[in-house]
Amino acid sequence: QVQLVESGGGLVQAGGSLRLSCAASGNIFVIYTMAWYRQAPGKQRDLVAAITRGGSTRYADSVKGRFTISRDNAKNTVFLQMNSLKPDDTAVYYCNAELKRWPPSTVIDESWGQGTQVTVSS
Repeated sequence: QVQLVESGGGLVQAGGSLRLSCAASGNIFVIYTMAWYRQAPGKQRDLVAAITRGGSTRYADSVKGRFTISRDNAKNTVFLQMNSLKPDDTAVYYCNAELKRWPPSTVIDESWGQGTQVTVSS
């Protein structure tokens, strides 16, 4: 079993900051790309930011310059620093990981966290 556990969500005023964390545990051989997605009520789940094992990053246009994704490979953890938050950033944020389980094989699995609520008030 693989578990992804997010933390750090909450309520913040517009212009404020939050830092999300996601720790992966279980029978993990290696984690490749880790990412954050978000889903607002009545909308689809969209990619916010992603980071490869080597540290290459990509961001949704709506968060470029405000959000920063980072990871600690030794701890199988990914972070999302969110600054200058806007009410439109309100959503449930989900952690995602592409990984190989132990024992190693050619199969690449995808695992999701349970989500953490971020609410930005105006």
